[in-house]
Amino acid sequence: MKSKAASLVHDTFAELGEGPSWDERNQVLYWVDITGKKLHMYNPQAKENKTVDTGKYIGAVVPRRSGGVVMALQDGFYAYHFETGEISLIGKPEDQKPGTRFNDGKCDAAGRFWAGTMSLNGTPEMGALYCLDTDFSIRKVIDNVSVSNGITWSPDHKKMYYIDSDTKQVVAYDFDLETAAISNRKVIIDLTDGNVFPDGMTSDEEGMLWIALWDGHSVTRWNPNTGERLETVHVPAARSSSCIFGGPALNELYITSARIGLNEEALSKQPSAGGLFTARMDVKGLPTYAFGG
Repeated sequence: MKSKAASLVHDTFAELGEGPSWDERNQVLYWVDITGKKLHMYNPQAKENKTVDTGKYIGAVVPRRSGGVVMALQDGFYAYHFETGEISLIGKPEDQKPGTRFNDGKCDAAGRFWAGTMSLNGTPEMGALYCLDTDFSIRKVIDNVSVSNGITWSPDHKKMYYIDSDTKQVVAYDFDLETAAISNRKVIIDLTDGNVFPDGMTSDEEGMLWIALWDGHSVTRWNPNTGERLETVHVPAARSSSCIFGGPALNELYITSARIGLNEEALSKQPSAGGLFTARMDVKGLPTYAFGG
């Protein structure tokens, strides 16, 4: 099995780094610090990381075709406008349960923003997966979710992959890009025997999955058809939280991490926990799709 080591890009000390996306048009990486309530914007050419205080927990961020970004904040979907610095509400799910917040999310190739919720206090099955369509309608897709996390699609858009971290499993659905319908749920990767949790996830152009392992010091590459683990990217932070491909050639794997919940002894052994990391890969990733509304 192949392995590589990720290197530190920016020592951000994020409490709970997550939800990265790559803006191909502007060659910028967006990512978030959920509990720090910050939107991060990293420019690799300038090696500069800018932050915006969102005032609420922020689970994920995606580019928007019309400009700016769309964020999944604690209670719904919001737009951020770079020129004005304004944060404006797009929509809230009518049935989001009290005591929950949005977590990870991503857009499909049709420009819909999929993001899910989880309990603020760890109560299981309080969350759900929602889909914000380009007409700004919001529908619930999956209910009784504990920790809605990684989501990605196959290169041909016929499969959707999804992680509820508490289950320690990755599931696949048949996916209809035109209607956004999902069907035929199937467990494809099972990590229930280990001490790690599958967290954020992305795909490469060969159709393989890249999964960040919380408490696993790594991002791992898997074959979704066989369940075989193919490659490991070692990260000097135990709580590797999510990943996305970026860079001009889409071969730079950016990795977020977290410090939250780690004691002083653990932090002394991983001083860069909460940082942003990267590793140059031998395969290209799929592009980050922008929100189309």
